[in-house]
Amino acid sequence: MLIENLINVRYLSDFTGTTAFIIVTPKKNFFFTDFRYRGYIEKHLPPHFDFVDSATLRKDGLKKFLKKHSIKSLGFESGYLNVAQYTAWKKRLKINLKPFSNVDSVLRISKTNEEITAIAIAQQFAEDALKKIIKKLKPGKTEREISDEIEIAAFNYCRENETRISFKPIVGFGANSSVPHHQNTNKKFKKGDIVLIDMGFMHAGYCSDMTRTFFTKTPSDFEAKIYDIVLKAQTEAIKHMHIGNTGGHCDKIARDIIAGEGYKDHFGHSLGHGIGLEVHEAPNIGPHSKDILVENCVVTSEPGIYLSGKFGVRIEDMIHVTKKGPVNLTKYPKKLEEVMMRK
Repeated sequence: MLIENLINVRYLSDFTGTTAFIIVTPKKNFFFTDFRYRGYIEKHLPPHFDFVDSATLRKDGLKKFLKKHSIKSLGFESGYLNVAQYTAWKKRLKINLKPFSNVDSVLRISKTNEEITAIAIAQQFAEDALKKIIKKLKPGKTEREISDEIEIAAFNYCRENETRISFKPIVGFGANSSVPHHQNTNKKFKKGDIVLIDMGFMHAGYCSDMTRTFFTKTPSDFEAKIYDIVLKAQTEAIKHMHIGNTGGHCDKIARDIIAGEGYKDHFGHSLGHGIGLEVHEAPNIGPHSKDILVENCVVTSEPGIYLSGKFGVRIEDMIHVTKKGPVNLTKYPKKLEEVMMRK
């Protein structure tokens, strides 16, 4: 098997550089990179890999390598390799290339205790940062300024292991909260705006992801109703996040609740996704998804209702799927009275 996706390379070898690939065979595993990383590789490459300097592969070197090790066919990451790359490998190697499922949907989907701990730490840091930032929200602050403050907070949480944002924060004030993946603007916050913040930190390579919707004045009965519908949809969907259930089943639980209240057309994205080394990875938690929840996978539950030009509500938590049932890794308060900022 040829592993080129650097996220998968990291998962298999702990390598965090920018140039490398792996070839896995029944007898040996080979790690390829160039001289820039040689010193690091000599000290840190796991013992189950043989290092190969990629400089030796120039011209027909890789073809000779495959022949030397009697490799007549090579699997490739079907969800990662694009057509141009596939064509280049085919032309260069003149070997039978076979597609296989990505590592994230086969090996990475079930997390170790160490991985889950890293996700939980990333989430804890993100929650600590959001609590401080939301308390300092004042009229005149722009969406971009709040997003920048989140990024600065991630930098300030750096420890021995890397800590940074896992994706560009989404900050929506007022009507901008009705755009699910709103692009931050210079719109200024004013008292009374609904505020939607979708953010996550990354710790030791592992991502967190959460969304909270805040009310900066007492919500109207209609706004409170929409919030309660979304919270109910999320809560009920989480109850079904058990080993063996499909992503499609969990999505349907939330979608049916929202549709039953008359807002079917206002929830247009999937309920959630897997999370780990990437903020979006297997399993898919969307309509008709046949991906099965396995023990120790971590997924999000993030239903929403978006009323164009008015406001939107999304609530997102991360769920650890265990033998004993779903465990919520997100501790940030989400009851209506807990997200109301009356000051």
